[in-house]
Amino acid sequence: MEKKSYDKKQLHELLYQALETERGGIKIYETALTCVQNKDLKGEWEEYLEQTRTHEQILLKVFKELGLKPETASPGRDVVAHIGDSLVSAMTMAKAHGSAPAAQLVAAECVVLGETKDHQNWELIGHLAKHGQGEETSALKTAYDLVEKEEDHHLYHTKGFARELWIESLGLPAVLPPPEEVKTVESAIGAARAESQRDDMLTSKH
Repeated sequence: MEKKSYDKKQLHELLYQALETERGGIKIYETALTCVQNKDLKGEWEEYLEQTRTHEQILLKVFKELGLKPETASPGRDVVAHIGDSLVSAMTMAKAHGSAPAAQLVAAECVVLGETKDHQNWELIGHLAKHGQGEETSALKTAYDLVEKEEDHHLYHTKGFARELWIESLGLPAVLPPPEEVKTVESAIGAARAESQRDDMLTSKH
């Protein structure tokens, strides 16, 4: 497929939002870890927090290579920061007013919401690196290749935990750790396949 020139200004906006998303993600994981009860999920989030800190540094390296200022403000970036702060506030509220299991569920959902934006940012960065024609694509591809698999894990594995913790809270048999974790899912297709196998995995446990 022929590569196309891209809107450089909008790419920079995406990068500003991506950096803000990673910084918000650090706060989200730090707060989520104060809510977590499941030891497997705790281990996952501790790992994801460290990886998110690394992703921030990877993006800062991209900013340096592209000559961008990391603290540049933009309307979209302000919105991303507000959403991240709102997710932290939601977890704090859940801890203050709900039970420990309820706060854990809220934390899992907040991580999924934050990681959905984060995952899409990196998908778009990867798409532009592959299909865009311009001097910035090399730095973007290098960063994307370093981050892609970890971002898949963050989103799909936490979604699996959130689903199974909800099922458990409803009094029904749950698969914990979830199929996404057991099968080491790294894609949307893999996540769908893993979820489709949960009944078999549940049966094999009993």
